[in-house]
Amino acid sequence: MPIEDKVAAAHRLNDLLKGLIATGGFKLKYRITVDPQLDGAFEDAPEILVEFAGPDSAYMLDRGAELLRSFETVAYESLRLGPEEHTKISFDCRGYRAARMQELRTSAEVAAERVRKTGMPYQFGPMSSRERRIVHLALRDQGDLRTESAGEGPGRSVVVYPKDYDASKKPAPAPFARRRR
Repeated sequence: MPIEDKVAAAHRLNDLLKGLIATGGFKLKYRITVDPQLDGAFEDAPEILVEFAGPDSAYMLDRGAELLRSFETVAYESLRLGPEEHTKISFDCRGYRAARMQELRTSAEVAAERVRKTGMPYQFGPMSSRERRIVHLALRDQGDLRTESAGEGPGRSVVVYPKDYDASKKPAPAPFARRRR
């Protein structure tokens, strides 16, 4: 379901963020843009982009941007967006999202080369659904490979396989430990 009234949704986000920032005592400013014109950093350009800046912006990016993602999750719930609609709104701080997307694309390319050289699957560490989607899209045109999501809940990850790899005959790759951020 598309966001029917993007301007009204942006106003609701503004009210929500004012409260979150004031209650949390954060020194943050933000800009909400409806139908932003973005470069090629985003696979699917969001309908609403919220960008943060200010003295406390480092807190937004600590621990793998945990606070940034939390604000985003609260926004999804506030606007009653389902998981399939999460790409319609994006929160960013100091260019984190674009850098993370590029990092994921580069990691996907490296994993693809590793799978080609070894003939064995490669399993990424746990990722959000949005990050898994970036990896799947980065490798979608690789005719000699396939990707699948594996695992449950917060442990869900992407596995890159050689195209004709039969996972039933060989053990699945051990998941890599989540790296500390």
